[in-house]
Amino acid sequence: MLIRYGYEITIDCPQPTPLVCLLAIHEERGPDLRAPETLFTTPETRTTTYRDLFGNRCRRLVAPAGMLTLWGDATIYDDGQLDPILPNAREIAVADLPDECLLYLMGSRYCETDKLSQAAWDLFGTIPPGWGRVQAVCDFVNQHIAFDYLQARSTRTAFEAYNERVGVCRDFAHLALTFCRCLNIPARYVNGHLGDIGVPVVDPMDFSAWIEVFLDGAWRTFDPRNNKPRIGRIVIARGRDAADIPLINSFGPHVLKGFRVWTYEVQDLPTQ
Repeated sequence: MLIRYGYEITIDCPQPTPLVCLLAIHEERGPDLRAPETLFTTPETRTTTYRDLFGNRCRRLVAPAGMLTLWGDATIYDDGQLDPILPNAREIAVADLPDECLLYLMGSRYCETDKLSQAAWDLFGTIPPGWGRVQAVCDFVNQHIAFDYLQARSTRTAFEAYNERVGVCRDFAHLALTFCRCLNIPARYVNGHLGDIGVPVVDPMDFSAWIEVFLDGAWRTFDPRNNKPRIGRIVIARGRDAADIPLINSFGPHVLKGFRVWTYEVQDLPTQ
């Protein structure tokens, strides 16, 4: 299947302001592109790219004073398959984990493992290790937090989400991956595009957040917000939590003036 995805974001800066944007898809999906990613800025602004410590593609620019619009669009091939379910996937003992996984056992800005360790073991410590235990974490988080855009807060941590019991997809992801880390299961934060393909359209389109958990020697997708296999995930970036991979990191004040995201199945490539 073909999926068209993109965004239009407008910000207002009182003065020239450096930005770092993580809006391009992860390079692992590059071979799947059928219409290349295009980026336009209004007004036209010079940009450069680099890769961060997690291997994500980042774009640098200096927003001029006043309004700046970032517009991106592409079409990608997807196999159209649901997220795999692997009930026999095993946990790996900490002593046997690859070195690069150890970072994802630690606490981070939004994931306070020290504050949630006891709760994690009380809730999930008796569940047999493996896929089923991670799924139990996602089941709990899905039921424990009420989804509410109107109560979104960019500073909400996993511990606060656990106590407040409200949030958006990033809060579901932060709480679930924190519980996994407390249980000695490496878990990392992912953001990207996830269209309403094969499911009812409920909310306005937005970027999405989910998690990847290291089981049986590979990173496996879990989605505590939706808590069901979905079609057509398009990864943008991965990190320890949302602090590592903000869509726009602004080194100065700005006001969001416009925000639009699209992700939907198409039958043909867009005409030029």
